[in-house]
Amino acid sequence: MGKLLSNFRTTILLSLVLAGVMIFSFGRIAPGGYDLSFWQAVFRWAHVAAGILWIGLLYYFNFVQIRVMPTIPAELKPAVGKHIAPEALFWFRWSALATVVFGVIVLFLRGHSYAHEVLSFGFAGGLVQGDQGFTLMGVGVWLAIVMFLNVWGIIWPNQKRALGIVAVDDEKKAKAARIAMLASRTNLLLSLPMLTSMAMYQTLFG
Repeated sequence: MGKLLSNFRTTILLSLVLAGVMIFSFGRIAPGGYDLSFWQAVFRWAHVAAGILWIGLLYYFNFVQIRVMPTIPAELKPAVGKHIAPEALFWFRWSALATVVFGVIVLFLRGHSYAHEVLSFGFAGGLVQGDQGFTLMGVGVWLAIVMFLNVWGIIWPNQKRALGIVAVDDEKKAKAARIAMLASRTNLLLSLPMLTSMAMYQTLFG
């Protein structure tokens, strides 16, 4: 067991296999079997799993790396910039994409009418009593989309310059690092309202 757990790839593959067995088991006992509701559940699982990785890394950057970097001795900083940060950013940006893609799939698997109501903040069919839930869910969905666009459109391009993946002079590198930091802090700011929308809506409205 120790040897198995010492290998990251083997551990995560085994975890996926075990999750797959559980997903299959849920399909066997679900009232509708492997129907549309089952696939909603599967993609919601994928959405949540990817979201945990995305937001977890967002919090790692903001709670740990950005705050601690100024205190790290100069001779040790290249190790973070050349090895840890690029790897973390790889999983960060692709988990952001996966989270949004799986979330949009769940949205439309619940029906085009539902998706249109959420994406329009409840205005798709005219805002009436009871549509306020769509409004609040729509806020969460659009915050997530803004955060995703921020990752790919601002954070990643500027991190490439700040980390030296794209060669620029020192002045541009420093400017890029600050822009990436502020964009990351923006996502940190938006993350809790976004998560509130997702969690509260699912609990109160299903």
